[in-house]
Amino acid sequence: MSGSTFGKIFKITTFGESHGNSVGVVIDGCPAGIKISHDEIKKFLARRASNSKFATQRHEPDEFEILSGVLNNITLGTPICVLVKNKCFDSKKYDAIKNIFRPGHADYNYQKKFGNRDYRGGGRSSGRETVARVLAGYFAKKILSELKIKITAYTYAINKIFIKNIDCAPQENFLYMPDRTAFKKAREFLKSCPEDDSVGGIVECKIKNLKAGVGEPVFDKLDAEISKAIISIGAVKAIEFGSGFKSAFLFGSQNNDEYYFDAKKKKVLKHTNNSGGITGGISDGSEIIFRAAIKPTPSISKLQNTVNDKNQNVKIKISGHHDKIIVPRISVVIESMAAIVLVDQIFLSCCSQIKRIKHNYFGW
Repeated sequence: MSGSTFGKIFKITTFGESHGNSVGVVIDGCPAGIKISHDEIKKFLARRASNSKFATQRHEPDEFEILSGVLNNITLGTPICVLVKNKCFDSKKYDAIKNIFRPGHADYNYQKKFGNRDYRGGGRSSGRETVARVLAGYFAKKILSELKIKITAYTYAINKIFIKNIDCAPQENFLYMPDRTAFKKAREFLKSCPEDDSVGGIVECKIKNLKAGVGEPVFDKLDAEISKAIISIGAVKAIEFGSGFKSAFLFGSQNNDEYYFDAKKKKVLKHTNNSGGITGGISDGSEIIFRAAIKPTPSISKLQNTVNDKNQNVKIKISGHHDKIIVPRISVVIESMAAIVLVDQIFLSCCSQIKRIKHNYFGW
């Protein structure tokens, strides 16, 4: 099975299934000398864990083990392998539906592609795989912190309830929503939703302090690489940058970001940021903003129509550990994938000019 490796210089390969022995990641291309903290990793992983009655009751401890690439909490510049054992799962609950294709899941597609599949919790297509992405994201964010680059992702909307004013830190509430009024409305909305159904939403991500000039032309554009990374997350169905889909309804004079030179800051700035910080696939030095649409969790206990592996029409009612909403939990996954892309693209951009290559070779 291909498609489990991402990146060109800073590469990650994730492995493992939802109900398998373990999940994990191999990170290749991480520079030596990055100081890491086990407590920081635990805290970062905890953002992905279920923390409310609206989230899955599969409470994995996510106890990780760094098998290689780190000594005395300092990266060695060699491949890093991090392993997480799966402990909290009950595969027997899937025996009754192992021959049935669940609506909204990749069961049918995997069966058609491979002729075989791990029916236990979705196997490789499960959201459980994202723990490996978050582990890699931690290392990527540590590299970016050395460059003063900050990435923040949070819940932008739950169903049709959008944040309007950012007046608190996302971690202040379990919905990871940085708007207290919107949080209260969303919480009450979730309480009123049917118990046998699920809800979707939107995650917004902001990247600050990335210099102009990061990204490659044509096929490897920065926004194209970010889009691929974010869309590769199973629950994401759409992505937009800056004004996004709204730009389709603007005139060019409205959508164009006019430049000006700020003599005090001695740099070129923009009056607006409809581009979301990226033009021509290359960063322009302004804040990068994108939003990702998250579909409702497909595992619901509501009775649904489907087919089995004998092409018979059947009905299915899914039981087990499932989220009513995954939007708050997925924000850290989006943050991680964005960080992985940035590190890879920054490393690539450092090789785009001969003077940079000389500087890196002789003095980096």
